[in-house]
Amino acid sequence: MSDILRPDSRELRDGLYRLYREFFSQAERNRRWSLEDDIPWDQVNPHISPAIADVVESFCAVELYLPDYISKALPLIRTNKGWSWFHANWGYEESKHSLALGDWLLRSKVRSDEQMADMEQQVFTHEYELPQDNAVGMLIYAMVQELATFVHYRNLRHKVDEEGDPCLSRLLGLIAVDERAHHAFYRRVVQLFLELDRKETLEQLKRVLLTFSMPAVHLLADSRRRVAEVRELGIFSEEIFFTDVYQPVLAALGVDHRELRGPKGGRKSTVEGEAG
Repeated sequence: MSDILRPDSRELRDGLYRLYREFFSQAERNRRWSLEDDIPWDQVNPHISPAIADVVESFCAVELYLPDYISKALPLIRTNKGWSWFHANWGYEESKHSLALGDWLLRSKVRSDEQMADMEQQVFTHEYELPQDNAVGMLIYAMVQELATFVHYRNLRHKVDEEGDPCLSRLLGLIAVDERAHHAFYRRVVQLFLELDRKETLEQLKRVLLTFSMPAVHLLADSRRRVAEVRELGIFSEEIFFTDVYQPVLAALGVDHRELRGPKGGRKSTVEGEAG
């Protein structure tokens, strides 16, 4: 990794702190929401289809790996104030997403307290490991993952609206806005990386895009069934990744896909082992 892209380099410390303060100010003014006051809990639909309930449970389970997401990445970036403070803020917002999804599962009565406790126990028997081995690679991965997560929530919301659940629809909409904001922050940081060291940043971007998969889902019980449900509902697939994530990321960064030619055989599937 080049010195200029090290988290403690002056250019990254200054740039990341400026971007974090802009992100934080906009979030405080326009995006913060209340778990108690901004979701119509009295409008849950207890008759939602089991497939949608299963997918919500999968999303909730993935969010439960938050302690690993935070603790594994923070040591890589602790010397960069803006970077590490954004990561802490991200953790706060993701914890709220997990609480909201879990509350819906219980309030709609599609899951019991005992079932939720069993799911949490299963989650905590496995430890999540970072998919990239350096801070720049992890931030680029987060940029891609946050956009993919937004797509998951957006498409699930479309399915929910077809069946009717104003509570879950509102909840998913709030979460999707947060995920899009996270992606926008990470994208601006990657643009800064490109300005400072385009060659190294492109190499890291290629590694991420050619091997991308969503975090932690392969660690869940019945992961193949969960993946199949996401695909069958039309929430996420290899094709959706290409059109709604891969292409928009390259376009926003001003990167030609020919700069990212991978090894012979192409990228691995983004569908196997993921569900949101």
